[in-house]
Amino acid sequence: MEITIKKNHRLGVFSLVMINVIAIDSLRNLPANAANGFSLALFYGIATLLFLIPCILVTAELSTHHPKTGGVYIWIREAFGPHWGFMAIWLQWIYNIFWYPTILSFIATNIAYLINPALAHSKIYIVSMVIVMFLIATALNARGIKLSSLISIICAIIGTLIPMLAIIILGAIWLLTSQPLALTPKFEHWLPQLNQMPNIAFLVIILFSLMGFEMSSSHAEAVENPQRDFPRALFYSGIIIVASMVLASLAIVMVTPAKTLNIISGLNDAFQVFLDNFNLGWVMPIVIIMIIVGGFGGMAAWVIGPTKGLVVAAEDGLLPKIFGKRNSQGAPVPVLILQAIMTIALSTLFLCFKSMSTAYWILSVLTAQLALMFYICLFAAAIKLRYTGPQIAKAFRIPGGNWGIWLAGITGILTCVGAIIIGFIPPADIPISNLLVYEIILITGFLLFIFAPFFIQRILTRLNIVRLLAKL
Repeated sequence: MEITIKKNHRLGVFSLVMINVIAIDSLRNLPANAANGFSLALFYGIATLLFLIPCILVTAELSTHHPKTGGVYIWIREAFGPHWGFMAIWLQWIYNIFWYPTILSFIATNIAYLINPALAHSKIYIVSMVIVMFLIATALNARGIKLSSLISIICAIIGTLIPMLAIIILGAIWLLTSQPLALTPKFEHWLPQLNQMPNIAFLVIILFSLMGFEMSSSHAEAVENPQRDFPRALFYSGIIIVASMVLASLAIVMVTPAKTLNIISGLNDAFQVFLDNFNLGWVMPIVIIMIIVGGFGGMAAWVIGPTKGLVVAAEDGLLPKIFGKRNSQGAPVPVLILQAIMTIALSTLFLCFKSMSTAYWILSVLTAQLALMFYICLFAAAIKLRYTGPQIAKAFRIPGGNWGIWLAGITGILTCVGAIIIGFIPPADIPISNLLVYEIILITGFLLFIFAPFFIQRILTRLNIVRLLAKL
């Protein structure tokens, strides 16, 4: 059943930009980015050229030629059939389930700083907070897109843009007042050490920090003029996200020594150094509250997005019909409930690792690898639909004709394949007690969740055959 959104509920360019910013421009990524030192700027340049620009171009073309609720599922279904469409939306959905515990543990750590910093090292506290916060986000998203969009806009401004701008300004003042740097930059510091494979592993996390532009396409039918507004919103979002990510991460690098940088609490540590130096330590609790608001809003923005594709897949008969049901606000409650159950189960993995940083890293890498497989499907679908999809006169088309779509698609696919391979290499700064176990966990999880949708389809096909025979 399609839900018609009233005129006064339509989304414009500003709303789309805010949805993208709060969903992608996450403060959580800054400490991991800063672990690369000053070379993160060039890493982001490479990631922007080889992944972000192709992704924005492809998303702009597909969202304006296929402005229907269901987003990526619709695109890949039209290109390769419903079964491949289901696989793609499954990957998008499942990699977010792996991502939720990481962003929520980041939020829980910040909450601990307010009430009792020692709690940040308690697995029981982290897991409990992850579960409670995700259930709250699920309940909010069950109220529908209007409330979800409003939360995204508020959180984007208060909890992401302001803290991002604040740490960038503090970093600029730090430089202008000639304060001591944790690392005095030299020319070689700006160049990635590509001859050291553990350093290259962070490229996967940087790519992941730029993923998600296609998520706003799930709101396509709520956009006033998708042919005009989607491309504008995507390009504006890209500029804001890359600039803020690079500058804010560099600010952390300036005041936090690489040897002591924590990929979970590094942002708090950097803010503490800045504020204490300028006699503004009393502001720290306010900053932490803003970080919590931004992190929660970013996570909440993703809770409902990928579920819409699963609803359309259920309507196509690729999932049990119950997952195609929506409430009066258009929210897919059965899928939201299933998502909450799986996230809670996955969150317990934190209890299985001695080091929180190790668990955090493994979930982050597995999330990124599953996401990269999803983007391979997306880029391939864009190439196919250029030849077989509808051609709308006023819709956005990648410049350069068919050569343009092939260049964008192949560049994106090759980048994703390379990053998946790199992801199996653990970085030097992450404590890995048993490399073999580490690789087995990643490879097993990667293969299991890639092939899971095909097993689901086979089971459903057999059940349908059994039902048909029972009727006879």
